[in-house]
Formats: sequence, C-alpha cells, structure tokens
Amino acid sequence: MDNDDSSSNSEKDDIMGRVFFKKYKCIKKLGEGSFGRIYEAIYKNEHFALKFENLNKNSNLLESEASIMNYLKGPNIPFVKSFGTSGHYNVLIMQLMGKSLEDLINEKKTFSIKTVCILGYQMMNILEYIHNKHIVHRDIKPDNFVMGLDNLSKNLYLLDFGLAKKYRSSVTLVQYPLINKKKLTGTARYASINALKGYEQSRRDDLEAVGYVLMYFLRGSLPWQGLAGKNKEERYKRILKKKIDTSPYDLCVGFPEEFEKYIEYTRKMEYVEQPLYDNLRGYFLQVLEKQNEDFDYIYDWSTEEEKNLRRKEFLEEINNKKNRKNSSLDEEMLASTNRNGGENRLQISELNGNDEIKDDNKIHNENEKLEKYLDEEIIHKNKKKDLKENYKYATKESSLEGNNNYKHINTNNFVNGRRNSRQKSSSKRRKESDNNHNNHKHRDKEEEEVCCSEACNIY
Repeated sequence: MDNDDSSSNSEKDDIMGRVFFKKYKCIKKLGEGSFGRIYEAIYKNEHFALKFENLNKNSNLLESEASIMNYLKGPNIPFVKSFGTSGHYNVLIMQLMGKSLEDLINEKKTFSIKTVCILGYQMMNILEYIHNKHIVHRDIKPDNFVMGLDNLSKNLYLLDFGLAKKYRSSVTLVQYPLINKKKLTGTARYASINALKGYEQSRRDDLEAVGYVLMYFLRGSLPWQGLAGKNKEERYKRILKKKIDTSPYDLCVGFPEEFEKYIEYTRKMEYVEQPLYDNLRGYFLQVLEKQNEDFDYIYDWSTEEEKNLRRKEFLEEINNKKNRKNSSLDEEMLASTNRNGGENRLQISELNGNDEIKDDNKIHNENEKLEKYLDEEIIHKNKKKDLKENYKYATKESSLEGNNNYKHINTNNFVNGRRNSRQKSSSKRRKESDNNHNNHKHRDKEEEEVCCSEACNIY
C-alpha cells in the first residue's frame, strides 16, 4: 500500500456534527488518509480524536491499529480511549494531538538544523521503544509524527499504526524469515531501498525512512519527488533507481556530516541486525554541540511564550543536574573519608562545568598519601602529654620501660600490626596471647584499657 499521494475523498461528510456512542460530538475535521478520516470530538468539555474507517472497504486496518496502540501504550504513543463500531464505521477514540510535522513543514518550508536534531533524537527514542516491543511501524512519514498539546507541546508522538506488525517472536526474540513480497508497504517517498525492492521490513527500514524524513525537513524536498510513471509499479521502480543512484553524500551535501553517516549506516544494516540506537542519537547531539545549540525543545514554530518556558525549564534542569552531581560527589567523598579512617584531604573544585579532584601536595598515588597522613596523625597524637605515656611504645624513639617484649616494636610495625597478625597461624596467636597475658598481669587494668583504646584509634 502506498500513501504517498492521498487522493481527496469525494464522499459526503456525514460525520461532522454527529454524536457517536451517545458521547462524542464531532466538531472539527483534522485530516484524511488513504483508509480513514480523523475528527476532533468533545465530551464533557474534554477533547478527543476520533478516527473513522468505512466498513464497506473491508480493510479492518483500524481494528489492528487500535490493538497495536493499546499494546504499545507508553511514552510518545497517543493514549487509546476505546474502539468500536457505529453505523457504517469502525471508530477509534484516542488522545487528541497537535499538528503533524507535515502540517508544520508546509508552513515553514524547511526546518533549522537544531529543530531537526531535536526531532531526530526523539524519533530514535520512539522507534527504540516500539522495536523493543517487537513492532515495526512500516509507514514512517511526516504525517504520522505529531506534536503534543498544552503542557505536552514539546513532545513528539508517533501514530497511525494501521500498517504496523510484529517482526519477531516476543517469546524467543527470533526474527521472522526474510521474504520478498514484491509489493510496497508504506509510502514510496520515504520507504527504504529494501522496502521498495519488496523485501520484508524490519527495524533497519524504519530507521532508514527516518533519515529520509529528516533530510526532507532540511532540504525542503527529496531528489526522487515528483517522478512520474504509467502506473504505480513503474513509478516505484523510478523512485527506487533514483534512491540507489543518490549516494548519502549527494543527499546530505551542505549539511553536517553526521546526517550522511546516519543514512550510510542505516542503508548498510542487515535484516536481523540490532540497531545501535545510542550511536544514532549521538549523531544528533554531536551536531547540536558543533552548532553551539542547546537541547531545550525550542522549535522553529515555538511561540515566544513557549520559548521563555522552555528556557526556564532548561536552566532548571541544568541546575538540578549540577546539584545531583555535587550531591553524588559529596556522598562519595564522605564514603571515602570513612574508608580512610579520617578526614579526606582531597579538595573538590569545579572548572568549566567539569568536576576535578586535586590533591594539596600533588600526590597522585592515593596509597602513598594515606600512609603519609597516618604517619602525621601518629606524630601529632604523640605530642599530647596526657596520652604520651600510654602509647609511647608505638614510636620509633622510645620503648616501653620494664617490658622487653615491646623493645623492637616501632611505629610501622604497630600500624601494620593487624595485617601481620592475620597472617599468623592460629596456634601462634594463642601462644602470643598467653605471653601477652603474663607480661601484663601486673599492669593496671585501667591503664591497659586506655592504651588499647588509643591504639585502635590511631590505627
């Protein structure tokens, strides 16, 4: 099925002004496609979109669309209220959306690079979402991308899932066999080369179609537009040949090279290949960075009120990210301080938006710095007169009077004592414990408790 050039419907409008399901009164016609008409309806001061499909055409695409949209319900997919039959029509009631990208490009003729990158980034998010739900859209075009309304006006949505289908098993994740069906499903202008050849579509075809949509926004037209033919088959062949003959470079010349890379990547993808969505999103972020543009959801059609709101939201988001980053660093430094047994001497400084950790003494080896710090702490504590006698055996300069067992113990041995003790055999530790008990049996109990406590504190 080709939706490239939708012919105007000559049927009498028997929908406008009518009330369906005793609730929804149609007040405005929004659009018309090859197999349905869309109206705005109102019920209890709430507005909805009603899509109608004539039962006489026996297509049943609307029922399939309702089922898929209900299954996909999630971000950037319009919410389905209900589906049913009224008179000669199948009727899909869903969330009311704003203008389509086709309507907006007709008003603007072309979009700026910034607008195209913000749209392209969101398109990658939407396609990744539906692909992970085992669905391919198979009719990617500007008419099927719409903007939200009111507080959702910055968000992009994908609709019209009448031609969508599963491309793999949702249980085994095994992709269905590649079949050459010879008939195009979708819109010839934006369809992938493999789709025009008649091959079964998969994720690669949705992504390639997005590339052509984005270049249409940038250029205002595509090289294969307006090609005539005696019939659809001949016209499709001419479009296919022109697409093959138009290299990614020729298509994207005059625009950032990332768009050329995008087209080249999607054209080379295999039928079952897992797309690198992050890389594709990265292309659009790279372009925005090179253009010194912010990802602030300000589009070419944004009103002054929307621009002010988006700038405010963008600045708030930047501040929130900085606060979250600083909070995370503070927690990390606190944890590091606890692990090191003392106050961490690292200082946090912010330079050009990047957090750096600098050491006072330019010591890059953390282990060496920790040892130096512990040595300084021991020396500092030894200067305290009221505690000096209780642990002066822990210094290199003096030993404990009247106790030969501590004669060779120095500061380094004491700091590393616990580690060395773990390496000794259990029998040896018991023997040393007995000796230690005998050596200290005449020591004052209170003095022993102070000494032990202070030693542990130093360690």
